[in-house]
Amino acid sequence: MRRIRIGIMGFGQIGRLLYQAASEGDRFEVAAVSDAGRSDILHHLLQRELRDQKCRLDGNYLDNGAFRTRMLRTDQPHEVPWDAFGVDAVVDATARFRRRADMQAHLDNGARRVCLSALPLDHIDRVVIPGVNLDEAQRDDRMICAGSGTTTALALLLKVLSDRFAIEVASMTSVHAYTSDQSLQDYAGPDYRRSRSGAENIIPNTNEAPQWVERILPRLAGRLSGYALNVPVQKGSMLDLNVVFENPDVGPADINAAIDDAAVRMPRLVGVARDPIVSSDVIRCRQSVLYDQPGTIKAGKRLVKLLGWYESRGHANRILDVIEHYAALDAKGAA
Repeated sequence: MRRIRIGIMGFGQIGRLLYQAASEGDRFEVAAVSDAGRSDILHHLLQRELRDQKCRLDGNYLDNGAFRTRMLRTDQPHEVPWDAFGVDAVVDATARFRRRADMQAHLDNGARRVCLSALPLDHIDRVVIPGVNLDEAQRDDRMICAGSGTTTALALLLKVLSDRFAIEVASMTSVHAYTSDQSLQDYAGPDYRRSRSGAENIIPNTNEAPQWVERILPRLAGRLSGYALNVPVQKGSMLDLNVVFENPDVGPADINAAIDDAAVRMPRLVGVARDPIVSSDVIRCRQSVLYDQPGTIKAGKRLVKLLGWYESRGHANRILDVIEHYAALDAKGAA
């Protein structure tokens, strides 16, 4: 069976995790990587994360023994000749080019489909979350998004709960590891709080996940709100989710049973932690959400608070799941 050929723009954390996940099996090959960084430095950063896997730099190619990847030193969508590499899909992992016009540039340069690793800033063909709305994907979708780590974790938890219990309202706080778009020292940024050091402070921030989950799960429209706290932790993030159920009898035992069932049905997407874990325990987690069973408590008559952990590695794997699903739709249509 032919491997699915992908291109990656942006070889930061998500880009490197995509490469690593693609190299672990026989479903994918990374045909080309586009990044403004030097190939030798990018290879060095990748090799630090691969651990037991080996990958060598051969001129302008990464070679892991299973496939060779052309390294291109550019970071603009309109500059990459994707048609020369025969890619089935391009993942824009820069988190910078999130508008339709940017995605169109990838398509104009020969990509069959382009997938964002972060949420879009304007209308695209579809936002697809495995375990939530994957069945809505259409073969003619060209501009897609696999959500974000926070969006996927939130959507999965709310889908599992709302399938079984009626939800009146829900509010989440994402306690998020700092990212590369935050400065290490205080530095003038887009607003007052984001101008403070991400390595030294807990920084309140906005979060787009609730509004996107309302679109993906329309039965929850007008019922969700959310916030983010960027914290000085390098890896490992958490959702603090508060749910008001219409039925006052819903409690932690019911929540635990519902999510246990989901973990059995969707083991690649949902996990359950039964011991008291912390953020460093979820590093390298490949699932989209790891439900913290000891952290669930009931407050008052109808409010239940629960915790869910997630990591960038899980999000990278879901991006590849979405691309693989579209490849199957293409193959079915061609047949």
